[in-house]
Amino acid sequence: FTTTFPVAVFRSWRWWSAVGAAFSVVSFSLMWYVAANPRVQTQLLPAEQIKQLVENDFASYYSDPEAGSFAAQVWTNNALLAAGVLVCGILLPLVVYLLVVNAVNVGVIGGIMIGNGHAAEFFGLISPHGILELTAVFVAAGAGLRLGWSWIDPGPRPRGRALAEETRAAISIAGGLVVVLAVSGVIEAFVTPSGLPTWARVGIGVLAEALFIGYVVVLGGRAARAGITGDLDVGLREDVAPAA
Repeated sequence: FTTTFPVAVFRSWRWWSAVGAAFSVVSFSLMWYVAANPRVQTQLLPAEQIKQLVENDFASYYSDPEAGSFAAQVWTNNALLAAGVLVCGILLPLVVYLLVVNAVNVGVIGGIMIGNGHAAEFFGLISPHGILELTAVFVAAGAGLRLGWSWIDPGPRPRGRALAEETRAAISIAGGLVVVLAVSGVIEAFVTPSGLPTWARVGIGVLAEALFIGYVVVLGGRAARAGITGDLDVGLREDVAPAA
């Protein structure tokens, strides 16, 4: 956790940053469109369901479950999503599909909440855990896309070697994200529904994100400058025949 994971994330930052930017554009564009068009909202959900969502269901999702079991459930759901976009990296369209579906879900729910006067509640409940949680998903998706792209364009490496190296780096990322998602799950279960002021809950989420980014930049950057790639130690890798 001091070298392999942070450097693997650091080296793939362009991929997961691009994923995060694209996800945000889709989500916020759709959020604005849905919020500004009440007719679109009623085409997506009946008026009764919209009322139930904004007045009860969205907030109760975080406050009703028993915290311990909810944290475990959240961790499992997020881990499955992250694993899905990472493992399916070799199938690039599938990764894109999973990301678009989740971006649309966030955009639609956010748009309905904002359009019905519950913007503060929406961002106050989704931000504490969602910032770190979505970053973990972006990192997983970026690693998956990089893995898939190594098969299409391996660069100067033989295709098999490139795929093997990126697979091992993706495995390193997957192991580290288990812990990151556990942290976001704990925040979602214990901080998001707590009685703390909104600014404090959101502040905890921002702090968690800042610590993660700082961890990746400092430790990952240091390891990258030392020539570490996130791959296995040389003695543990398969023998590679010289390429012409």
